[in-house]
Amino acid sequence: MRVLPLILGFCLASGAMGEGLPMRERVEVTQTAGTTAGLQGWIAGFRGRALTAGISAAVFDAAMTDLGLLPDVVRRDRNQNEFTKTIWDYLDTATSEGRVAGGKKALAKHGDLLERIEAAYGVDKEVVVAIWGLESAYGAVRGDVRTIEALATLAHDGRRGAFFEAQLLAALQILQSGDTTADRMVGSWAGAMGHTQFMPTSYHSFAVDFTGDGRRNIWDDDPADALASTAAYLAKNGWTKGQLWGLEVRLPDGFDYGETGERVKRTVADWQALGVAPWDGGTLPDDGLASVLLPGGAKGAVFLIFSNFHVIETYNTADAYVIAVGHLADRIKGGAPVQAAWPREYRALTLPERIEMQDRLGGAGFDPGGVDGKIGPLTVAAVRAFQRSVGLVPDGYPSTDILTRLR
Repeated sequence: MRVLPLILGFCLASGAMGEGLPMRERVEVTQTAGTTAGLQGWIAGFRGRALTAGISAAVFDAAMTDLGLLPDVVRRDRNQNEFTKTIWDYLDTATSEGRVAGGKKALAKHGDLLERIEAAYGVDKEVVVAIWGLESAYGAVRGDVRTIEALATLAHDGRRGAFFEAQLLAALQILQSGDTTADRMVGSWAGAMGHTQFMPTSYHSFAVDFTGDGRRNIWDDDPADALASTAAYLAKNGWTKGQLWGLEVRLPDGFDYGETGERVKRTVADWQALGVAPWDGGTLPDDGLASVLLPGGAKGAVFLIFSNFHVIETYNTADAYVIAVGHLADRIKGGAPVQAAWPREYRALTLPERIEMQDRLGGAGFDPGGVDGKIGPLTVAAVRAFQRSVGLVPDGYPSTDILTRLR
């Protein structure tokens, strides 16, 4: 599971996991004597803290000897929000026909295992498979960066030193428990590991030994423990079996776009009374309180989302990721592709453009809640207020057109 923040709402950092996405590129290991020496000095200081936390000297010295600093890991951590994708570009890859076919094949191949996992944890097997598909292309691309070396590099770098030091300590605890060895503990540049990319602290909280062999093994070819651990994670975060994550809907003419967003929750009966209807007709499922989400603005697909959406969100906070998991699961079940057109004439804003938009919104009297390049609820509300002020549809979508109008 990844706990690194991604751009929320309308665009996803290009570092998102998945087949064909940039984070899956092999990290080139380049070193210099000076930077490696600096890392070794940091390790010497960290040793005492690790031993105080219960790591044995033998485990520490075996895992932390002869590590080199990985400059590309530092570069990726510092630049992960620099380039973005629109949700439609992301979904084109994340829920491609090839990935759907791979999910169906994985579901058939591991059907008995997935049925047992679903029975044990009450999490729909297609959702577990969808996360597996997005995180490692169904186990084909689990990452090849040494986890201890990557985490030591990031902890030493200092930008998020406390966070990565905690992850490194948790990784050493995994080695001390005997669940795996340092040479097998490999994964992404950011320290996420195994078939479904658990960070070390999440491993400690949620990983399970589903095979009963005495080890919680998420790294090797057998995906049983990893898939069961993912189901355990979702179950502990409140998954409701059989409930939809969301579905594509149509909005009536004259719909109040101020009623959209995750913070606006209504009963299904209320949404029906307002004219919200399933894209393919019929009645809305009564799966509890729901929200209307516009990930591509008023010109794109519209989703009615339920509580299971927010459970997937605990795995990765980016709306695009959550929609991809839910939609891929639906496609694996035999559901249709997204039906509405996307506003493909728009491109994603770059980080400098997002910062400029927030700065200009604030200067025009529309408070975005800060100037950090992250498109969160306050920025969306500021965009919506600006749109109303100039007679545009107030969908809150931060497009290039909005930035142009603000200049």
